[in-house]
Amino acid sequence: MAWFLVEIEYVPEKFAEVRPRHRDFLVSLAEQGVVAIAGPVDDDKGGVAMYQAENREELQKLIDQDPYHLEGAIAQRKVREFKPVIGAWLPAQ
Repeated sequence: MAWFLVEIEYVPEKFAEVRPRHRDFLVSLAEQGVVAIAGPVDDDKGGVAMYQAENREELQKLIDQDPYHLEGAIAQRKVREFKPVIGAWLPAQ
């Protein structure tokens, strides 16, 4: 399994209407252990989430199910693989 940081920039006139469905989607994934953390950034101009997936292709399938994506509320999306090595929530090394 790999970790990925997904950063999105919102379409300003669309994101607020879609936000409840987007958050339900993320809550469901968090309950499954797929999303570690997520939230808005830059005064609601975008958001960041950390996902766990088998690989980039599986992640892509997953994030393409996000209501923000499906309903056209994302102006831009950036995906980067992330390798956490230090953190309070990580197992001791």
